[in-house]
Amino acid sequence: MHFIIGGAYQGKQEYARLRFGLKQQDIFFCEEDRNADFSKACISHMENFAYYCIRLGIEPAEELEHRAEEWQQNILICDDIFCGVVPADADARAWREAAGRMACYLSRRAESVTRVFCGLPIKLK
Repeated sequence: MHFIIGGAYQGKQEYARLRFGLKQQDIFFCEEDRNADFSKACISHMENFAYYCIRLGIEPAEELEHRAEEWQQNILICDDIFCGVVPADADARAWREAAGRMACYLSRRAESVTRVFCGLPIKLK
């Protein structure tokens, strides 16, 4: 699995397309109100998967552990929502913290971890 992180609109998907030869139809875009479809080669907006899990009372990292066979060969992309100012809203804080734990879990399991900043890939692992 390859894990790509970075801020919003920093070029993560473009990097994934170029690096791994992906087409638009190869990418699944997670939404806050539906489960992730890990049958696609690339899963984008994993932070929304975390939100979906939290809304159901599920720890995202634990859910990923249970479903590991589904995503171990994928490219996973996550917006960095776990840095910066801590939200005052308790639900937003819980989402941010769960997304951070999920990112730590995925980073440990990943073959490679790349941060994309201003369109520039920075290899972390």
